[in-house]
Amino acid sequence: MKHSAQIIVCCAQKGGVAKTVTTHNLAVALSQTGKKVLAVDMDYQSNLTCCLGIEQPNDLPVGIAQLLEAELHDDDLPEPESYIQHCGSIDLIAASTYLSAVSETMRLEMGSERFLADILTPLRPLYDYILVDTGPKLDNLNINALVAADQVVIPVNPQYLSAMGLERLMATIAKVRRRFNPNIEIAGVLLTMCEKRTTLCQTISNQIRQEYGSVLHVFQSTIPMTVKVGESVYFSKSVIEYCPSSPAATAYQAFAQELLDQGKLRIVAKAELQKEVES
Repeated sequence: MKHSAQIIVCCAQKGGVAKTVTTHNLAVALSQTGKKVLAVDMDYQSNLTCCLGIEQPNDLPVGIAQLLEAELHDDDLPEPESYIQHCGSIDLIAASTYLSAVSETMRLEMGSERFLADILTPLRPLYDYILVDTGPKLDNLNINALVAADQVVIPVNPQYLSAMGLERLMATIAKVRRRFNPNIEIAGVLLTMCEKRTTLCQTISNQIRQEYGSVLHVFQSTIPMTVKVGESVYFSKSVIEYCPSSPAATAYQAFAQELLDQGKLRIVAKAELQKEVES
């Protein structure tokens, strides 16, 4: 079977839920297990790009905005060497503020929902995982990410959870599955920024597991609130690199292992299904 990276999109219809921090730390955790990881920044605020140490993303000649623009004009894509940044153990397709302008143009283009999928398809054989960070709005950039996705991780901050917001995102994913990407799966809900000592956090965490546990996987790993995460972002590092012994670093590594274990189970299930079909 030909090798093909799993595309995992970190998505939520809300800011302040640690999407970018989760994407960054998941990338580092997976790379530490020997996996080859490409991160893609699909947010024109360029937070993931900056977290990976690129301080002036607008100075890069080619990033995700220029690749999407090439798709708009039916131009050939440049060679990967011209737009993939090497950031330690992680490769990156960077974002810039120009992505906002390209996004506006894409709204008028028929079939633009598939642009990111077309860009990432030739890169799949080169990586084990492609992780896509998204912005807080459900715009055409996020739709592009979902159309390209194999799996979606939904970070939820229990301090600010709106059950209706989670339901809206699930409804959007269901539409994407019907119209564009029948293979998209929700890997699960990741509880982030958890103040386990507070009654509110415990109450809402239990509520999520009770209300959605039958239809959504809720990861056992929960990411605690800690100042070490903020400090790591300031120094353009993952918390795993900045403070490996911190509870948040340990939690992100455990979360990555859960995803890896999920992937192994999925491979076994597909192999068994194939055997049944062949017999």
